[in-house]
Amino acid sequence: MLLTELLHPGILEALAGAGHGARVLLADGHYPASTATGGRARTVHLNLRPGLLDVTTVLDVLLGAIPVESARVMVPPEGEPEPPAIAGYRARLAPAPVQTLDRFAFYDAARSPDLALAIVTADIRTYANLLLTIGVRAEGTLTPR
Repeated sequence: MLLTELLHPGILEALAGAGHGARVLLADGHYPASTATGGRARTVHLNLRPGLLDVTTVLDVLLGAIPVESARVMVPPEGEPEPPAIAGYRARLAPAPVQTLDRFAFYDAARSPDLALAIVTADIRTYANLLLTIGVRAEGTLTPR
């Protein structure tokens, strides 16, 4: 039995095979996951019903399983307000830097060959997409036996 809160076999397998610098996409329910992801990425669909599982919930679980070096968020066109989800991501990910990208730059970043995992949620918030870069495990984070 695992001690981590993360129990999804497909997500665990993809993360175990990823290393420093690999990327993880947390996609909202509007994201074109069939065309805007890297060709090598494993895709996991958690979109059972609109609004049932959002990106923030998945992020909270992942933060207990992987170190995050940096993140990228998709922002609306210039002149439109920043979506509230982004402020929440910044708070959860601090002190890791969070870079903003317009929609098409975000799609290009998610198509990277470094994308190891794409998790499609049922998040109904617009611009709730998040692209994480996996960091390195800090020394001393192993639990001694």
